[in-house]
Amino acid sequence: MPGSKPWPWSQLPSSAIDHYKQTYKMPAPDADGLGPEIKDNADGSICVQYHPNKGGRHEVQMCYEGCAVDGSPFSCMVDQIDGSYVTAFGAGLVGGMSGQMVSFTVTAKQGSLSKLDVKVDGPTKTDITRKDHGDKCDISFLPMTPGIYNIIVKYNGKEMKGSPFVSKVSVHENGIPLKPGEGRKRSQLSLGNSSEYSLKVLETNVVDLVASVKLPSGAIEPCLLKKDSEGHLCVGSFAPKSTGDYAIHISRDEKPIKGSPFHIKVGDKELAHASKVKVTGPTTKAIANEPNNLEIDCSEAGYGGLSIVIEGPHRSEIECKHYENRKYKIAYSPHEPGIYILNLRFADDHLPGSPFLLQVEGEPSGRLRETVSKTMEQAEPVKKNQNCEFYLQIPGTNPFDMEASVTDPEGSTELCEIMDEEDFHYRMMFTPQMEGTHTISIKHKGLHISGSPFVYSVGQLASGGTHKVQVGGPGVEKGEVGVSNVFNIYTREAGAGELSVAVEGPSDALIKLEERPHGFLGVAYKVKVAGMYDIHIKFNDGHIPGSPFRVHISPDSGVARNVTVHSLKDRGLQVDKASTFTVSYNGAKGTLNACVRTPSGGHEDCFVQEMDEGLYGVRFIPKENGVHYLDIKLNDHHIPDSPFAIMVGSMAADPAMVLAHGDGLERGSTGTKNKFVVRTAGAGSSFLAVFIEGPSKCALSCREVDEGYEFSYTPFASGKYLITIKYGNINIAGSPYQSEVTGSGRKPSPLNETSSMVVETVEKRPGAKSLRRFRGDASKVNVRGPGLKKARCNATQSFTIDVKDAGHAMLCVGMVAPNGLPEPELMVKKNNPTQYTVSYRVVEAGEHTLCIRFGDEEVPGSPFSIAT
Repeated sequence: MPGSKPWPWSQLPSSAIDHYKQTYKMPAPDADGLGPEIKDNADGSICVQYHPNKGGRHEVQMCYEGCAVDGSPFSCMVDQIDGSYVTAFGAGLVGGMSGQMVSFTVTAKQGSLSKLDVKVDGPTKTDITRKDHGDKCDISFLPMTPGIYNIIVKYNGKEMKGSPFVSKVSVHENGIPLKPGEGRKRSQLSLGNSSEYSLKVLETNVVDLVASVKLPSGAIEPCLLKKDSEGHLCVGSFAPKSTGDYAIHISRDEKPIKGSPFHIKVGDKELAHASKVKVTGPTTKAIANEPNNLEIDCSEAGYGGLSIVIEGPHRSEIECKHYENRKYKIAYSPHEPGIYILNLRFADDHLPGSPFLLQVEGEPSGRLRETVSKTMEQAEPVKKNQNCEFYLQIPGTNPFDMEASVTDPEGSTELCEIMDEEDFHYRMMFTPQMEGTHTISIKHKGLHISGSPFVYSVGQLASGGTHKVQVGGPGVEKGEVGVSNVFNIYTREAGAGELSVAVEGPSDALIKLEERPHGFLGVAYKVKVAGMYDIHIKFNDGHIPGSPFRVHISPDSGVARNVTVHSLKDRGLQVDKASTFTVSYNGAKGTLNACVRTPSGGHEDCFVQEMDEGLYGVRFIPKENGVHYLDIKLNDHHIPDSPFAIMVGSMAADPAMVLAHGDGLERGSTGTKNKFVVRTAGAGSSFLAVFIEGPSKCALSCREVDEGYEFSYTPFASGKYLITIKYGNINIAGSPYQSEVTGSGRKPSPLNETSSMVVETVEKRPGAKSLRRFRGDASKVNVRGPGLKKARCNATQSFTIDVKDAGHAMLCVGMVAPNGLPEPELMVKKNNPTQYTVSYRVVEAGEHTLCIRFGDEEVPGSPFSIAT
């Protein structure tokens, strides 16, 4: 049953044909003997020829330079009718958009296309365009009405397998044909809670932990570890494909941790069954701009990740409202009425009925969109000892509080010269002494401004890309009606390209671009109506990282301008110690609200209390180190200088001093560990977070090294992966990075998957060796014995300490006499690896204080008061 199909590819070079031959892969119902071949048609197209030996749905994965081509994997339905083969494939068999041509292809035995009959039934009569080429028939039709179209394919009077194909057509702008550059909007949400398997092991940190899983087949694969909400280790993205025993091996410093290997018995009940997922709620009809609530029950469907994708003429908001016992509550809200496609998948398989054709009704939002574009030229490379400039507009700053510095590739830092120009414009000047990648830090009152630190290449510029565009400024964080809201765009490292800025919201926007030299661009926009706006920034038709930015535009702040803050300490704060300040209304009237945004991304409400008429006290307790942002609003309007940047902990924690290097930031291979190092020496201590987003989950691990932390990630599918590195919730210079992953592996996920790891770093000095870190839980230490309650002078007392379940840390025991001096006779004896006996003898009557610490924390009950 031989079969072939040509695959068009315009202007395809011969080197690309060779690359396709090396990377082509075809999974199928029975992959043996398929023998795929790729031939050059010598007309800018290629022909893929394969020999299926079983009917059914085949998937064609096609990669170019290790990355899946647009649309891959391609689905082909193969059937045998009266001794001849029939194959149908193409995006039109699944869906399309109204007003846009929908097409697919059917192949059959050479010279037998006359036996082929294709019909399309839909909401309206649709004419079919058919073109026969030897053994290939190209079919296209133009649906002007959204809805379900049944495509019936018959050969020799008999329907082929899979017919009728259900093509779900959504709408664009009420059926108006697409303009060039426009397309279907896609919103997605990926949830991995139901794919996590808890190992019921308490670990305070996942640093230096390495995990692998031995499958029932005997194969060994890397494994993703994470901590659940209770602090237990769990296996992330656990989606078993077969029954049997799965052995999870976890080691630290090449030594198995206690309990390893952990065995997971997988029966049919644990295997992922998308058909057993229960969905209740609106899947066919919904209301625009209102929450539409879905309840999805995965409790009987085994282990697997859940994904929700909505495609249509406009974007949609998707949010997980609640998760408990493998049951989700999802709220989604399309921005505009129309026809959308709702995809619900569990473990990459569609739920019954998915994809759903979603009729969205309700009133239009009335949102307007204004777009401006500019061609950005390639910046000229600079040489060492050449004068360089950095030009930004930073509203709301004081020139006397501004500071700029440049750090060279060897880690040496020098201050830049700053020139204050009109309307909050600043010109920073410096002279690099060597070639390589430099880091520019720009701070106001000792804290990084929005967008800082920046990368500045001296010498040959590296390859660019959309991910290298940097954006910063108050205009992408907050705004006000009737005034210019400003932000900066930095494209020097991204190379030449077309930059577009769009503002979408309740009113039209007046957008002005300010041209600046050396790859800088200033943007100012003014709107007339308050509300939520989206700022879309694209480079070469691709969204930059973080785009679209959601900005709340408040009404004219009015009386909020009168409000002032007093006694606010913006640095030197400590974790778990309260910080208080006062807010004076100065004649203003209204409701005061205060909220703190933490470095880990959380939001904490502040305690606000009226102290006198027009005078309020505000109090909050920081729970983590790093830069916090304090939002103070009157009647939902920011007061002057809000949000306030506040530093908790040491000022030494500086993301500008953190550097990342290694091949894993640029390239990688599937199924193998790809490594990179994040250098934190000299950058203080803070939270180090790594996010990897791409066509598959990654097994992500970390180990401590002398200069910082070495990360290893193992992707399971080829493609492009975006690696984001943050220190204290601020991107380090050069982040995000883009890694090209090649090699064979699993098929790419239909939506981007994210893997992450957060490490609480320790302060390191450049050139210093790392000391072994002990990690224990003092709350698990058990102390008991008569010597904890009462003592007699000149008599030996004792008690025991058991650290069996507390992990590894340093045990410290000390006793202070009533005179304030340490007791001279105190002895700790080790009975077994986890149990100790403490003996002491006191010589002075009175109250003695006994302190017991495990690591940096007091054990339960400590300090003990012992009377004699």
